Amino acid sequence: MGLYNMSSAPLSSSFYMHAFILLLWCGLLVTFVVGGNNETDRLALLELKAKITDDPLQVMSSWNDSIHVCQWRGVTCGRRHQRVVVLDLQSSKLVGSISPHVGNLSFLKNLILSNNSFQNEIPPEIGYLRRLQSLSLYNNTLSRKIPGNISGCTNLKYIHFGHNLLDGEIPTTLGTLSKLQFFSFRKNNLIGSIPPSFGNLSSLVLFSTLYNNLGGSIPTSFGQLRKLTIFNVGENRLSGIIPPSIFNLSSLKEFDLGTNQIQGHLPSDIGITLPNIEFLSIAFNQFIGPIPISISNASNLKVLEFTGNKLRGRVPSLEKLHRVSFFVMALNELGNGGANDLSFLCSLTNATYLTTLEINFNNFGGELPKCIFNFTTTLIKFILNNNKISGNIPIGIGNLTNLESLDMGNNKLSGHIPFEIGKLHKLQYLDLSANNFFGNIPSSLGNLTSLITLYLDDNNLQGSIPLSLGKCENVIDLSLAKNNLNGTISYQVIGLSFSPISLDLSANKFTGVLPTEVGNLKNLEYLDISENMLFGNFPTSLGSCVKLESLAMRSNFFQGVIPSSLESLRGLQLLDLSKNNFSGNIPKFLESFIFLELLNLSYNNFDGEVPTNGVFKNISATVIKGNSNLCGGMPKFDLPICKYNRPKKRKLTLSLKLIISILSGLLGVTLVLNLLHHGASKSFIAECEALRNIRHRNLVKVFTACSGVDYQGHDFKALVYEFMTNGNLDEWLHPISRTNEVPEVQMNLNFLQRLNIAIDVANALEYLHHHCHTPIVHCDLKPSNVLLDDEMIGHVGDFGLARFLREATQEHFTNQSSSFGLRGTIGYAPPEYGIGNEVSINGDVYSYGILLLEMFTGKRPTNNIFKDNLNLHDFVKGALPEQMINIVDPIILWEREDMETRTNDTHIQNQVGSPKILECLILIFGIGVSCSVESPRERMNISDVVAQLHLIRDNLLRTRRRQE
Repeated sequence: MGLYNMSSAPLSSSFYMHAFILLLWCGLLVTFVVGGNNETDRLALLELKAKITDDPLQVMSSWNDSIHVCQWRGVTCGRRHQRVVVLDLQSSKLVGSISPHVGNLSFLKNLILSNNSFQNEIPPEIGYLRRLQSLSLYNNTLSRKIPGNISGCTNLKYIHFGHNLLDGEIPTTLGTLSKLQFFSFRKNNLIGSIPPSFGNLSSLVLFSTLYNNLGGSIPTSFGQLRKLTIFNVGENRLSGIIPPSIFNLSSLKEFDLGTNQIQGHLPSDIGITLPNIEFLSIAFNQFIGPIPISISNASNLKVLEFTGNKLRGRVPSLEKLHRVSFFVMALNELGNGGANDLSFLCSLTNATYLTTLEINFNNFGGELPKCIFNFTTTLIKFILNNNKISGNIPIGIGNLTNLESLDMGNNKLSGHIPFEIGKLHKLQYLDLSANNFFGNIPSSLGNLTSLITLYLDDNNLQGSIPLSLGKCENVIDLSLAKNNLNGTISYQVIGLSFSPISLDLSANKFTGVLPTEVGNLKNLEYLDISENMLFGNFPTSLGSCVKLESLAMRSNFFQGVIPSSLESLRGLQLLDLSKNNFSGNIPKFLESFIFLELLNLSYNNFDGEVPTNGVFKNISATVIKGNSNLCGGMPKFDLPICKYNRPKKRKLTLSLKLIISILSGLLGVTLVLNLLHHGASKSFIAECEALRNIRHRNLVKVFTACSGVDYQGHDFKALVYEFMTNGNLDEWLHPISRTNEVPEVQMNLNFLQRLNIAIDVANALEYLHHHCHTPIVHCDLKPSNVLLDDEMIGHVGDFGLARFLREATQEHFTNQSSSFGLRGTIGYAPPEYGIGNEVSINGDVYSYGILLLEMFTGKRPTNNIFKDNLNLHDFVKGALPEQMINIVDPIILWEREDMETRTNDTHIQNQVGSPKILECLILIFGIGVSCSVESPRERMNISDVVAQLHLIRDNLLRTRRRQE
């Protein structure tokens, strides 16, 4: 009856009456009309038009009575019955909802409404369209649940609902659509699991649910889909293992599991059982074990992405992957730090389509093989940072002329920066930071006129900034910090040729004045010139840099008053002028800087009344200590009341002023040793020897050493350390003011701060154990020897018990002297020291493990609860994992869930108690327990500790960025 065209043959009135009664009896006479005619289609389309609220392209202007329905734009009719068989309105910028009357288009085969702005629900009436073969609603703003009765469209071959706002579960009834070939719900808000019934769709070629919130495991039934070519389920919450049968689907070309929680090994024969695979991604899951050797047999591979797992061992030869263009294995545990770790790179020289090569954040060691000269010139990204790669950069690097990104930061590379890098004219990103490069910055870098980002910080570079860098007009991010660069900061380099957003020249030896041309940097948001030897007045031209958010000038010899031009920098979030010779009053206009989160004016010569509004109300955000002539301010500053009629003080002589200025700019704590104490002289010599040739961002910096005679005629010796404004870690973990109540916020360490400090200390130990010319054992690691600077960065200090190891081994120290008695502090010293064993790097690892457990439990190893053979190690080990919540420092758990913390200039939403945080705590406690086991040889290697903690933090921050 539904096939009748009511205009094609005359029928009696009795027939219509009987048909009417029949429809009533069947309960089908609603807005939907079975069969119908051309008029039915016309009315249905007009109802669809009525739901359109905006039609900027006037697509539906032709939908009127003056034109036959089959000639309406987007409408195609069948030749035989002149019924609508195709409705194609894709990419028409239509706004509105889909009318349920679309279900009256009973001859419709293709419904294509993709790339519009249709809203609200998908009408269930679509389920009446028995002839429908293609249903495309891709890229709209459709919401609510997917109608389960779409299963009534038994001829459907194509469903594309991607890029909408659909929620709820995937209806299991869709698994009855036996003809379905294409199924995509990517980028929605779907929950629940993947229905096993889809394993019955024997014609299925494509299945994609990328970017949803699906959980559960991948159904075993999918191993039956012998025609499956594309299987994309990345960016969900899937868990469990991959059913082995799926790896036997030889038809697979795309297999994307990225960013889930899937576990297990990759099968050893994966490259053989998936011979047609072109796209393979298991990124950001929990796969373990080695990379199968057979992967090289998958010669059709174009994209291979294994980032963010726990894969270990050597990377096999890849000589058959001639077609691979995207090769990414970052954030794993690949390599063993050995000389041949990177030999697999040579097998990629025949990959003539290779554009991206990323192996960063692994354990790769050894030198860069010279075969990289022969990489294809198609290579665009070469990312090697955060490994243990040593030696020089081969000069053949200049052959990779199409490189746009080169990142070798945080390795052990040394030698000079090759002049040949200047041949990479397309380079936009260059990071060589945190290595051991020395010599001058090559002037050839000025040839990199496409450069946007240049990081050379944390090396041993010398000389001045080459003037040729001024030709890099596109640079917006430049960091030369933590080197030995000297000379003046030339106006020819800054202020004229380029306009950076971020400029970091801190921790060098620059002298002279800051050129006034710095005011030409109109886009500057971050400027750090701290820890140099710059002098002169505050540059008034800085007031022109109105986009500045962070301005750090600490530890220089600047003088004079803060100019009024600074008032224009109302977007400042951080202003650090500490440890200079600034004088005069603190400007009142700083009260109006509503975004200011940290103001550090400490250790200058400011005088007069401290303002009381704005940032000055928050004493944890304002640091003014070391200015003896200040008065007033908030009561908690504990300053004297201002007296406006006091007599003028005598002026110091110019020479005395100069001495005080220099000392206040350079000196921090002065550690003075009483040489009458037994062993003090040897301790002083040990500390000097240990600190003379080591340099690391997480070690306390020594400015100088001095000796003399005190007022009683006794000899004394002193070490002058960099001053650490936030004291030591012990004071923060166990503040004296702590009671049963919640301590004051400013004396708390939140979860991420503790993790950052733990990484800082581990970095310092790794440097001492593995990166010094002669390995050094600290021998007294504990919270009171971890000092915190004004950015809460940890620095290991007190090397009075430090020992050097002979070059041939890292297990024992040389017998330079051995009269130190007990080596270390009770509770932190490893048990083997107590029975006379010689010191080793394993002893430091034990101390670190105890320190790590203390940081997150809040309990000292000497706490009164640890008696009767119970210690901190056993206390934590016995609680993992089920009782872990009972051992966490309550201070961490007291953090309000809605409190936003700020650490290392990163805003994050605190989620203590969330499964992700608890998972991180379990991993951290596990590391602490592994480091503090009794047997020295069973303890973790500190390099593995560093890698694991970095991975924990990276995964945590990545999760939070997604949630934001």
